[in-house]
Amino acid sequence: MFTYYLQQGVRSLRRTPVLTGLMVLSIAVGIGASMTTLTVMHLLSGDPLPGRSQHLYYPQVDASPRGEKSRVDPLDMLDYTSAVDLWRDGPAERKALVANSPAKLSAPTSSAPASITPMLSTTADFFPMFQVPMAYGSGWSREDDERRARVAVISWNLNQRLFGGKDSVGQMLRIRDSEVRIVGVLKPWRPAPLYYAVAGGRFSQGDTADFYRAPQDVMMPLFSSLQVNAGNFQQFTCWGLPEQPGHLENSNCVWLQQWVQLDTPAQVSAYERFLQGYVQQQQQLGRISQPELARLSSLMQWLDFNGVVPRDVRLQAWMALAFLGICLFNTVGLLLAKFLRRTSEIGVLRALGATRAMVFQQCLIEAALIGLAGGLGGLLLTAFGLWNIRQQPLAYADMMQLDLTMLGSTLAAAVVTTLLAGLLPALRAARIDPALQIKAL
Repeated sequence: MFTYYLQQGVRSLRRTPVLTGLMVLSIAVGIGASMTTLTVMHLLSGDPLPGRSQHLYYPQVDASPRGEKSRVDPLDMLDYTSAVDLWRDGPAERKALVANSPAKLSAPTSSAPASITPMLSTTADFFPMFQVPMAYGSGWSREDDERRARVAVISWNLNQRLFGGKDSVGQMLRIRDSEVRIVGVLKPWRPAPLYYAVAGGRFSQGDTADFYRAPQDVMMPLFSSLQVNAGNFQQFTCWGLPEQPGHLENSNCVWLQQWVQLDTPAQVSAYERFLQGYVQQQQQLGRISQPELARLSSLMQWLDFNGVVPRDVRLQAWMALAFLGICLFNTVGLLLAKFLRRTSEIGVLRALGATRAMVFQQCLIEAALIGLAGGLGGLLLTAFGLWNIRQQPLAYADMMQLDLTMLGSTLAAAVVTTLLAGLLPALRAARIDPALQIKAL
């Protein structure tokens, strides 16, 4: 029976090619626009570390002086003293400090000119904590952190540019005036967003595209980089100017971030108790005046707090869905016109024994065929839309690819929305009185 309905549906659509084409085009354009923006939303708002994010936490304490008006939320970053104290004493399986700075970089064995590149200063646990993939070598050890070893891990892209993609472990880099030995090369790695460096999103007024920039090209042990790249570190905020700009170790500034790995609820509770104990101790020493601002957020909570998905992406998604709604209303009108033009044919079918349910099913199958054709067209328009985004100077442009999830969602959305649009016309067609139509004949 289904095959018969399908054949009849194809014949019916062929009899009105212009009307069929308009409906397919309407669905394709609506689906293409909506799925392009929803794919962008899907890629930017997903869990950046599935299976790991629930174990990663972001501790905050606020060492700034109490102002005239009490602060509701702690500062997004840590001052040097608090960050190092938490890193050394915190009861976490893994702990990583993070700071960013620009660095002048070159390779003595490469003909590539020196360039200013973003450098990540971190600690040894960063690599296993965030499951950073390695092509060659490995990260450094905790002992390298303590003894301030001058070692580095470089990105896949930097390795391609400086060493032609060969295994460069053991080669030397020149960062400013210091020689640094390469101990590891990353595989192509594109976290989205750059979650370990997210901060200040609540002050950006929705302009958060920079959170999706590419990872840093070179990574060094934090305490080593404070010597190698001294003076180039930038503060997040200060309540007193540093004595030397860029030298922030003993300044009244926040500029460091810390991540901790806590694998069980018991570990989370233990760390929260430690955090409260730490701020109370520091309050007694007179260094922290607002112990109530201590906070521990999971990775996803921290990303939500910072509103990492850019405001214009969210707005475009809502606008595209509204446009899809307009396209569906147009499709409802076109389907209604198409089915009502066949009142005589439907009346004869009813007189010959076709039930209302059979007419209803026949009309819905025609609507599904239109939706499938529109979905295929929408899929092509979605691919074109994502290609167009990749050509734009956006931090996340290179990430825009149609994955299998969104491919299936595109086709399913086209068929389902067209079926919904066809419900009213199909019900109207099924209620046609056969007696009146035969009498009119």
